[in-house]
Parts: sequence; C-alpha cells; structure tokens
Amino acid sequence: MMHCTMEDLGALQAGEASVWARRHITTCAACQAELEGLYQRIAQLKALPALRPPRDRWPAVKSALRAQRSRRRRTWGAWTGSLALAATIAAVLLMQPGTQSTAHAELTHVKQQSATLEDSLQRYDTDGRVLSGHAAAVVADLEDRISILDGTLVQREQSAQDAELLQLWQERVGLMRELMNARATRARYVGL
Repeated sequence: MMHCTMEDLGALQAGEASVWARRHITTCAACQAELEGLYQRIAQLKALPALRPPRDRWPAVKSALRAQRSRRRRTWGAWTGSLALAATIAAVLLMQPGTQSTAHAELTHVKQQSATLEDSLQRYDTDGRVLSGHAAAVVADLEDRISILDGTLVQREQSAQDAELLQLWQERVGLMRELMNARATRARYVGL
C-alpha cells in the first residue's frame, strides 16, 4: 500500500491536498498518526519564544566614543595650550639681544616646528573619518606618548639645560610628525 509523502501531509495541513491524499488519510492509521505528529511539531514550534535581536546599542556606543574623544581633546588642548604659552614665553626670553646662543636658536626653531605641526593636526577632521583598528591603535599610542612627553617638558622647562630641553623638544617634533603621517595616510585611504 502506498502512503502519503511529507509533501502530501504538508498539503493536507494547508488544505491543498490532492483528492487521493484526502481519501487515503481517512482510511490509513499510519498516515493519520504522521499527520497528527506534524500538527504537534507545528504547535511546538509556534510555542517557542519569538527571537528578537537585542536592542540597538550603536547610539550608546557612539555617544561613549564621542565623550571619550571630547575628553581626550580637552586634555590634549590643555596641554598644548600651556605648552604653546611656555614656548612663546621661552621664545621671547630667548630673543633678547645678546643672550641668544646656537642652542637657544635651535630650541626656538624646534618649538616653532612643534607649534606648526600642532596647528596642522588641528585642521584634520577626525570625527568624519573611519579608523581601522590598527590605525586607531597607532594614533592612540602616538597621542599617549606625546602627552607623556608634554608632561616631562612642563616639569623640566624651568630646571633643565638647553641641550636636554632641545632633545626633548626634538623628540616631540618627531612624534608629532609620526602622528601627522598616521593621520594623513589614514585620510588618503578612507575613500577606497
């Protein structure tokens, strides 16, 4: 004897079965049991809780990132503002006639380079650009190193010798150039 296939049983359940399948289901106990099992599976599946995706977390993540960037910029801005003021005062003191030596001239030149690089970095719009994980790590590391170096410069500005200050400022200019290159490279590849 031929029994109903799963297609026939599905069609019976949907009310679209053939005449043969409708007649057969009334006489065959095995097919009736299979159809009843199908109804039970469907009922069990319908009884499962509906899976819903978790609520959208992007707005919360985005606001946390913006707050972190804002804090970093305020901290960075405070350090750079005080450093720019210290550099200006040092330049004025070094520019007095008769006291400018080669080391003072080099120190002034390096401080001016640092200020120029800092101005250039301020022009980059970092909010509108996408960072890869690697680029973000490089930029964050460079910013942290510059921040630490700025703290050292503030502490030693009064007591350090010109040669030591010159070395620290040259290191800062080097880090600023690396940061500038990291941001400029990232800006070039964003459109790809």
